[in-house]
Amino acid sequence: MSDLRAVRNLRICSKDCLCLFVCPTGATDTETGQIDFEKCIGCGACSKACPSGAISMVPYKYPKQQEKDNEVIDKLRRVISSKVDQEQIAHYIFENSNDEEEKLLAKILMKSNRLITEDLYREAGYMLPQSNNTKKFLEELLEKDNTNKEDIKKLLELLEFN
Repeated sequence: MSDLRAVRNLRICSKDCLCLFVCPTGATDTETGQIDFEKCIGCGACSKACPSGAISMVPYKYPKQQEKDNEVIDKLRRVISSKVDQEQIAHYIFENSNDEEEKLLAKILMKSNRLITEDLYREAGYMLPQSNNTKKFLEELLEKDNTNKEDIKKLLELLEFN
């Protein structure tokens, strides 16, 4: 068994489903479209066969979050803030322009700034399932009036936090 597992990005899945035919354990054949982590042996056959590139191999267990100085985190937050501002400007241009090429460029800028922002948040220690930031966020959600309390408690039990 490999240290990797397959995950499917349903946003880009073309539903060609070649993964169903090559998966030796049937992990890709689920009603939800997600890959069954319990069945996946990490062979990567589904990822190689996927015509849309929707399946990626990820570590079964994530490494410990890298420690960062507060100065580095502050600088990352400043860059994140500028990327959010750029995305908002591009959104304004997209909404208010009559030029189709300008709208297309604005749409591309919105998407690229969003992706960069997500990567920067991960680098700053947010959006990682095992980070203490995630634990703190889940605990804050428990404090609020929330219908998903049982799911949140289950996540807190299952995730190994740094």
